[in-house]
Amino acid sequence: MNYIQVGKISHYFDKIQVGVLAVTEGEVKVGDTIRVGEEGIGFEQTVDSLQIDHLAVNSISVGQEAGLKLAQASHEGTIVYKVSE
Repeated sequence: MNYIQVGKISHYFDKIQVGVLAVTEGEVKVGDTIRVGEEGIGFEQTVDSLQIDHLAVNSISVGQEAGLKLAQASHEGTIVYKVSE
C-alpha cells in the first residue's frame, strides 16, 4: 500500500464524529480509501460522503475543505493520507 498525504483534519466535531478535511495536495473523492493518522495509531476508511456547507459533493481538491463522517475519533491537526495500491 502507498500512502500519499492529501491534507489534515482542521476541525473535529466529537458528538457527531465528523471531521473537516482541508486538502493541501491532490484530490479526495467519494469512494477513495483514506488513512487518518499515522500507521499504527490511525485508521483507514472509505470516504462515503463529502459535504461543503451541508451540500453533498463528489470530490474536493487543493484549497477546499469538506466535512466527512469518521469511523473513529480524531483531532485537529491529524494528517490524512490517500491510500493507493
